[in-house]
Amino acid sequence: MDSIPEHVVWEILSRMKKTNDRNAVSLVCKRLFYLDNAQRECIKVGCGMDPADEALTCLCIRFQNLSKVEITYSGWMSKLGKQLDDKGLLILAKHCPLLTDLSLSYCTFITDVGLRYLASSSKLSSLRLNFTPRITGCGILSLVVGCKNLSRLHLIRCLNVSSVEWLEYLGKLGTLEDLSIKNCRAIGEGDLIKLGLGWNKLRRLQFEVDANYRYMKVYDRLSVDRWQKQHVPCENMLELSLVNCIISPGRGLACVLTKCKNLQKIHLDMCVGVRDFDIICLSERSSDLQSVSFRVPSDFSLPSLVNNPLRLTDESLKALAQNCSKLESVRISFSDGEFPSSSSFTLSGILCLINKCPVRQLALDHVYSFNDVGMEALCAAEYLETLELVRCQEISDEGLQLVSQFPRLCILRLSKCLGISDDGLKPLIGSFKLDFLAIEDCPQISERGVQGAAKSVSFRQDLSWMY
Repeated sequence: MDSIPEHVVWEILSRMKKTNDRNAVSLVCKRLFYLDNAQRECIKVGCGMDPADEALTCLCIRFQNLSKVEITYSGWMSKLGKQLDDKGLLILAKHCPLLTDLSLSYCTFITDVGLRYLASSSKLSSLRLNFTPRITGCGILSLVVGCKNLSRLHLIRCLNVSSVEWLEYLGKLGTLEDLSIKNCRAIGEGDLIKLGLGWNKLRRLQFEVDANYRYMKVYDRLSVDRWQKQHVPCENMLELSLVNCIISPGRGLACVLTKCKNLQKIHLDMCVGVRDFDIICLSERSSDLQSVSFRVPSDFSLPSLVNNPLRLTDESLKALAQNCSKLESVRISFSDGEFPSSSSFTLSGILCLINKCPVRQLALDHVYSFNDVGMEALCAAEYLETLELVRCQEISDEGLQLVSQFPRLCILRLSKCLGISDDGLKPLIGSFKLDFLAIEDCPQISERGVQGAAKSVSFRQDLSWMY
């Protein structure tokens, strides 16, 4: 090993991605040990650290160039030893001067005090907190005041983050590019207005409301007025994901939908109140849209939707088809329910997208309007490469057999489809047209029936969903 140039050894180590491989190589000789220590920039630790503080200190001293640290206590039990606490974050702040990316998951012993220690990490640009129940808005505020370079902040199930002064501070700071807030019960749609001019810098927003607390955070009068009067600059937004949100016409997140100009990806999942008008405006402004994903409520899944005109229809799909010539990925699904939606997206609207846009990936879930006629129409889809059909019960073997005629299809996934059997796959047997075929929980398709239907096959059968 002594005769190998250092830059060659460095290159060899850099190509080792698995932690176990790097650990094994570092034990071969002292030279590899020290080079690995110098090169190691990221670590993932958790339940195996015992005692936690001493173990983390040793790791930080050994790997002095750490820039990314992930600490997760998923599956932790008291018999595994004490969790890392606030002192652990003090250790990180003290011994990891190059720390830029930190992720804390299920760290239930960490409090606002720990975040205050972390505020001295001036290079920190990315923070992810997943189920850290003792953290409050005060702790996050103290951290963002100290970390002036924070550009990525993800809060997931942070149940006690009630105040949002930190959001207002980040808006004034103007560094935040990626914001994700998921299932934080005390943060509602109306609170996002406090980001102010920070919206102009934001490139990616994920906002998910806990479905069980959908109606707890309602718009107060002040929030409504601020949304209506204040300009929300969304020109640089590239990705937008909203889940379980209540979107009121002309205010709140509806303002965001109608003002995005450069959006590339949008995901709307069970968002109540989204109108065709919102999607039409979006399509007219964001002509570079590449990916859309809509999961809409079934007709009877939410009582508030019965006879409610605020729902998406084919008009939205037709507007996307007309204005978004770069659309490559389309996912449409309806929520579970005894009655599928009959007044939202139809076969006509879906085929309009396929015919006018270069759609390469199409996924349909619980879309009863998509049938053998739709499969026949896909024979003319010259760009389609990946097709995923979940609970599309109107497709029969006759429709499935048409897959062999799809021009460029190479990946097919079928799940919980009742109307198809082994007979539908027969034209594919031995043709090797498909690179990959996945069959999951389709009761009439057998493991034997999929053999030879693609270069690579995945088969799973669990019919418990039917009972």
